[in-house]
Amino acid sequence: MRIRRTSAALSAFTVLAVVLAGCSGGSEDDPAAAEQESPLAEYMNAVYGGDLSPEEQEQQFTEQQAEREELVAQCMQEQGFEYTPDTQSSSFSSGDGTEWEPDDREWVSQYGYGAVNSPFSEEPVQPEEEYVDPNGDYVMSLSESEQAAFYEALYGPQPTEEEIGEDGSYEYDWQTAGCQGAAQHEVEGEDVSQSDEFKPLFDAMNEFYEGMSSWPGMTELEAEWAACMDAAGHGGFATQYEAQDSIYEDLNAIYEEMVPTEDGEVSGEPDEAARDALAEREVELALADLDCREETDYRDRAAEVNREAEQQFVDDHESELEAMKAAAEQD
Repeated sequence: MRIRRTSAALSAFTVLAVVLAGCSGGSEDDPAAAEQESPLAEYMNAVYGGDLSPEEQEQQFTEQQAEREELVAQCMQEQGFEYTPDTQSSSFSSGDGTEWEPDDREWVSQYGYGAVNSPFSEEPVQPEEEYVDPNGDYVMSLSESEQAAFYEALYGPQPTEEEIGEDGSYEYDWQTAGCQGAAQHEVEGEDVSQSDEFKPLFDAMNEFYEGMSSWPGMTELEAEWAACMDAAGHGGFATQYEAQDSIYEDLNAIYEEMVPTEDGEVSGEPDEAARDALAEREVELALADLDCREETDYRDRAAEVNREAEQQFVDDHESELEAMKAAAEQD
């Protein structure tokens, strides 16, 4: 797993994924499960608000958006533009209730790893109210050069080619992100995950998770799992992650065969026969994987390895983690 410091949103998503991966969903009512909870959880929750209930997150999001939009309006007026606060998008979702059950045999028999087919793709699309930009008419009344100036004042200048990475990401800096960036900084405070002060700590986390396969106990577990897969006729994978990743790689290859048009858009549909064949192979592989995970007690053993490794990381970096937590809670 990699914690990337390219943007606030991406960093938050990746770190939360790391925390959830190391958590077994324990609670105070279940001491045995609580022991398996990620030792890094309290620090990451402090940074990203994971300790708030969905209702509290909803309320916080709505209040912050309203305050942020008022600040944006003031800032834009100071820049010589009209701006109507946009609160239509004041919605927050912490989950839609869709079950993701990669350890449930019935679920795996239907979705495999959830790559080609998934319960999310089967969810009915809820009709949404048509979005109307409250500043749309005003922007359209401006000349082309005035529109460019409006958006630069609102969001800051576009990053240069040198600033954009190969994957399209770039280092976010609120000071160059226009009125939106300034308003977000004032409302939400300093994003410690983007702070130079804590960059060495996040770099250490990156290095820590990149070495996951060599953690004490993990090498032996992966070897047992790989031997089981080989005996089941699905050899060639050194780690459990490689098995599921192979399906995603093949799925990407199917979509990469679609022909882009001159304007960069992709035309046509993916090869349905190839997708169906991959979906069938995915389920077969995922079921064998599940069998081998059950045979090797993979989930519980990996969780314990993760807990012990994270605890060692916490012990080694406790002062930096406490400082990060204090900075996050102060904001």
